This record gives sequence, structure tokens and C-alpha cells, in this order.
Amino acid sequence: MPHSQPQPGVVAAAVYENGVRVRDIRIEDAGKWRDRPGTVIWIGLHEPDAELLRQIQQEFDLHDLAIEDACKAHQRPKLEIYGDSIFVVARTAHMVGDEIAFGETHLFVGRGYVISVRHGASTSYMAVRQRCEASPAALAHGENYILYSILDFIVDNYMPVIEAIHEEVEELEDRLLRERLVKGDIERLYLLRRNLLRLRNAVVPLVDVCRRHEHIDLPGMDAALQPLFRDVTDHVRRVQEDIDALREVLAFTFEASLMVGQSEQTEISRKLASWAAILAVPTAIAGIYGMNFDDMPELKFRYGYFVVLAVIIGLCGTLYRFFRRAKWL
Repeated sequence: MPHSQPQPGVVAAAVYENGVRVRDIRIEDAGKWRDRPGTVIWIGLHEPDAELLRQIQQEFDLHDLAIEDACKAHQRPKLEIYGDSIFVVARTAHMVGDEIAFGETHLFVGRGYVISVRHGASTSYMAVRQRCEASPAALAHGENYILYSILDFIVDNYMPVIEAIHEEVEELEDRLLRERLVKGDIERLYLLRRNLLRLRNAVVPLVDVCRRHEHIDLPGMDAALQPLFRDVTDHVRRVQEDIDALREVLAFTFEASLMVGQSEQTEISRKLASWAAILAVPTAIAGIYGMNFDDMPELKFRYGYFVVLAVIIGLCGTLYRFFRRAKWL
């Protein structure tokens, strides 16, 4: 029977026998069930304190270094073997608004038990538990099937993040083709590229973690589960390829925005130079005739000023037509 008041930090703690949930347990009772044949203890923790982790360590005889890592977030994804048990670290990611929220999951897996420790922003594994409980035949494979289910869930949750970023990148690309990107768009390009780098740092080490589960030399590994872990490895690699492709697209988009900006600046410079050349004619003539000459014969006859004005207009018109033909105006 489930307890009405679960222990703080404990999301769920249950015993399964031959793939069927037997009962919920308290942490202090876990040791009584650990060595029973055909049973698996599955405990889910969320940001537990040091006291709870020490209690877990005593019940399952966990290694000090693994407990020390589980107390601290910001661990690199990895797989460590401690005797007949393994310790797995995986990074989680999901979208919160327009930003990627990263979390961390630590997994203790040994004969007859699986303990998941979640830190930071991450999706609850209650859906994983419900899916496993709905398939007793698969859950009967024991602790390594639970490990596979959690890793598969973590990797599947990368895809909505990739899709959301992909849609935003396509929108920025389309906007670049229609109009010039503004400062806010450039800042968003930088943030997306930085988030993708952080996501890549979370995904790439997980490739090696999943790949190692394809081999039978891990403690308690069932050969029947190797194809499942191979499938997770393929999914992780596909996520990595999608991330690399998006980072390249963002880089090209940023470079294209710079080229568009430089092209516009060049066009403006050409127009300014053209108008400066056109205005240089009347400026030069005005400078000449604006001097204090005592005698300027060409201006003495009746229509002299009109002739000078006509020359100025003609020269300006000629320059204007030339620059228009050269597409500088």
C-alpha cells in the first residue's frame, strides 16, 4: 500500500516482482527487499539532501565517490563501474518558453535496484514508470530495462528542443531573405548558438555512455537488452547530427546577415560618393566665382550669369546620368 506522506525528496519507491508492482516501500525498508530473488527496487529521488543520500548509501552499499557525485549537480555525462554496480550521469533538456532548461539525472544501477536522482529542471520520470508497469513482460528483465527506459526517455526529450530551435532558425532565415536582421535578431542568433553548444556538450558524452551498454561486460547486463541500448545510441547520434547541422545553419545565417549589412553600407557609400561628386561641380564653380576678383570678363556681358548656371546644371545632369547608369544611385 502506498504511504500517504512520502519522505521528502522521494518521488516514488516501489518493489517489483517479475515485472509486477508489489508494493510501495520506505527507504529504511529497502534493504529487506533487495536480496529477494526476482525482485527489483525502483526508487526515484528529486534533489535529495545529503542525509537522504547517506541513508540510500547504507541500504544499497553504494560507493562513496558515487554518492559524492550525486550530491553535486553539474557533472559531466559519464558511466562509472563500482564493483557489481554502475553509476550513470545524464544531462536532461527541455524548453521553458524560448529558452532551454538543463537538468541532470544520476542513476545507481545494481543487482535488484535502480535509483534515479534528479537535479534541476527536468521532466518527471513518472511517465516512464507508468509505461514500464504497463508492460510487465518487459519490466521482468529487471534493472537494466529500467535503465534503458530512463535513458530512452531522456534522449526522446531532446527532440522537442531540437524541433523548437529548428523552427526558430528557419524563421530567422526567412526574415533575413525578406529584410535586414535587427540587433535583437543578432542577439538571438548568438544565444541559440550558445544554447546549442551547451546541448551538444550534454549529448555527445551520452553517446559513449549508451554505446558501452551495448556490451555484455557491464555488471548484470542482459544480452537480450543490447539491441535496445543500440537503438538509444542511434537516437543520440542523430540528435548530435541535428545539433551540428543547426549550429552550421546559425553560423551561415550570421555570416549572411553580416554580408547583407556590408552590402547595404557599400551601397550607401556609393550613393554618398555619387552625390558628393555631383555637388562638387557647383561647389567648385561657386568657389571660383565667389572670390574677390577685380575683373571677370565672362560675367560682364548681359547673360553671363545664366551661361554659368547652365554649365553647372549641364555638368550636374551629366554626372547624375553617369552614376544612374552605373547603378550607384
